[in-house]
Amino acid sequence: MTMIKRQAEHKLKTLAKGFPIVALIGPRQSGKTTLARKAFPDKPYTLLEDPDTLSFARKDARSFLSQFPNGAIIDEAQNAPQLFSYLLGIVDNKNIPGMFVLTGSQNFLLMEKISQSLSGRIALLKLLPFSYSELLDAGIAYDEYEQYLLKGMYPRIYHANILPRDFYSAYVQTYLERDVRNLKNIHNLSDFHTFLKMCAYRSGQLVNLSSLANDCGITHNTAKAWISILETSFIIFMLKPHHNNFNKRLIKMPKLYFSDPGLAAYLADIYDLSHMSNHPLKGGLFEGFIISDLLKGRFNLGEENNLYFWRDKTGHEIDCLIEEGMNLKAVEFKSGRTITDDYFKNIEYWNRISKNKYKKSFIIYGGRQEQRRAIGHVIPWKKMGNLE
Repeated sequence: MTMIKRQAEHKLKTLAKGFPIVALIGPRQSGKTTLARKAFPDKPYTLLEDPDTLSFARKDARSFLSQFPNGAIIDEAQNAPQLFSYLLGIVDNKNIPGMFVLTGSQNFLLMEKISQSLSGRIALLKLLPFSYSELLDAGIAYDEYEQYLLKGMYPRIYHANILPRDFYSAYVQTYLERDVRNLKNIHNLSDFHTFLKMCAYRSGQLVNLSSLANDCGITHNTAKAWISILETSFIIFMLKPHHNNFNKRLIKMPKLYFSDPGLAAYLADIYDLSHMSNHPLKGGLFEGFIISDLLKGRFNLGEENNLYFWRDKTGHEIDCLIEEGMNLKAVEFKSGRTITDDYFKNIEYWNRISKNKYKKSFIIYGGRQEQRRAIGHVIPWKKMGNLE
């Protein structure tokens, strides 16, 4: 298969023209290395997972970096944070834009060494697995959204034509468990695997750490720490509740989603389309598929997350609020294929209490027909990016 073009490439090159260091971060296997090497084919490349290379970088950072007088791509750079203070001296001395490109499967913003050492010298770009529009542009299109929920969006599945079940089995064993051990000393990987599965079964639900801990037989503090690890590694993300209460008491807990629906489906033991059709998790996976795609659109442009949800204590809810300056777009997700009156109840309530205009209210659903109603705009899932 020919290489699928990544929409983040343009922003990556733009950032490299203005910053001496650019960091490309995201989950493992999201395509960071491939993108960095394609965008900067003339830069030397080094991977900080090879034991000898990593040992050299950790023990003698100055000599290690002296190999690259004109800069380099340093893959999995978080493995050797010793490098960061030396990078500061190099880029300040040479003052060359785009000198170093770092990739990492952890969020560098949360690493103290980077925030202290490279403030103002580094730009960060987040790369998640393929977006729906990237696959569409490459001529990869499925008739039913369930196929995306099952297969997921990780590049290797498409480039190497790997069965999703085989890919995700290896992914969990090779990447998640190893990364977790590097981030936190976890003695019982069986407990962590159970925790992953319980998180998958909660896709699209409010995060109740006490309930999650009880179901896994771990402490509340352990559940909190493991959730943080999964967030830092971009495996899950939290959708925060919006603060605008309109004189209503609001839910304050975030909602949990996986960055990739295929991984969540695998962890929930959904292995084929027959499992998916009537599965109780299908709606949550559909929500996660759309919301993560909206996030990818933001991240590919170098923009931050501007997505929230809204729910009051009486059960009224808007699945997603998109904050654009002082304006909010309300979006509901419905996995069903037939438009029913129930689809409009929450949007109608939201429009009334918020004085929102129908032009800023949307329902993305699993069918094919598009409708513009007085309440809002009904959009088929295949047009999920057309929220205008």
